[in-house]
Amino acid sequence: MADQKTNQTDPVQENFPAEETAELSPAEKAGGLDAVSAADAGGIEDGEKPLDKNLRLMSPGRMVARRFFRSKLSIIGLVMLAALILFSWLGPVVYTRWGETETDYTGAVDYQYEKDVTDDDGVSFKQTIEFATGLNKEAPPSARHLLGTDESGMDVFVRLMYGGQKSLAISFIAVFAITIIGVIFGGIAGYFGGWVDNVIMRICDILMCLPGLPILLILGSVLDSVGIKGSDRIYYLMIFLTIFSWSGTARLVRGQILSLREQEYMVAAEAMGFSTARKIFKHLVPNVMPQLIVAMTLSLGSMILYEASLSYLGLGVQAPFASWGAMVNSAEQQAILENHFNIWGPPGICIIIAVLGFNFVGDGLRDALDPKMRR
Repeated sequence: MADQKTNQTDPVQENFPAEETAELSPAEKAGGLDAVSAADAGGIEDGEKPLDKNLRLMSPGRMVARRFFRSKLSIIGLVMLAALILFSWLGPVVYTRWGETETDYTGAVDYQYEKDVTDDDGVSFKQTIEFATGLNKEAPPSARHLLGTDESGMDVFVRLMYGGQKSLAISFIAVFAITIIGVIFGGIAGYFGGWVDNVIMRICDILMCLPGLPILLILGSVLDSVGIKGSDRIYYLMIFLTIFSWSGTARLVRGQILSLREQEYMVAAEAMGFSTARKIFKHLVPNVMPQLIVAMTLSLGSMILYEASLSYLGLGVQAPFASWGAMVNSAEQQAILENHFNIWGPPGICIIIAVLGFNFVGDGLRDALDPKMRR
């Protein structure tokens, strides 16, 4: 009866045998074990006894990793992203038959003429000169071109790899830049409050109210008028995406810091005389990182779509350089859309895989970082 009463009054006993919790303090019994199962705590399988009587609690990082890798969708997302990264960066190293901007010719003779030639021995003869200038355009998939060629005679398979490099690089760099700027301004606004908070938040409101796409269309026309090279437009694209997107991260950080700055550990940091920068970036921002990591992961998928949309509208990477969005842009031609799926279909599939992969990983991180989740 005593044991039964204990099971009813002490919720820790429901998950841990008496000999495993005997060495735990009341604080650990109250709050430190409800998120860890017996198997998680010490690597103990069901029905086995621990090697020692002291229960080994898992670190927070290990708990997050264990929850994350238990999700099948998280694993699928990681595999999808790893496959795209290896394909985009390792593929050109392995498959070097064609270059990103290299065109292929049909080999058909467009015209020819005869020329009188005298060799070293003084013998004269007529030599036939042939010219083959026809591009091997819109060729079907073959051993020579695994995914065929596009309307410019360039290999679609090779451009798919180089396009992945640019699309993924734009997304990663832009998201990291957005996060850094958002953390700085959001941290300052949330910590100081007052007129500093008002000024930064009004700037965020203005940026969020601006029609981003029309402004980017105007900027694209400006870049064309001043003669910016197609290979340099990627850098301007990343700058524009960063300028118009950091306000959301700043508002997220600011809201979290407003609720954290009144906690006991912040009062202790204030009493110990820590500098403002240390209190913001050593005590407040690390407590916002779980939310930031999830937001960054989900933003990567959105940024892939954003880059693809801008490249489709002619604002991103310009020909002859490739990006997934620019490659899908070839579907504007009705004949290619109807008859040449091999030109615009593969980059569209890569975009779908990238977005799904980032979303799966983001959902897994959100569940793993939630302290209320018990799996």
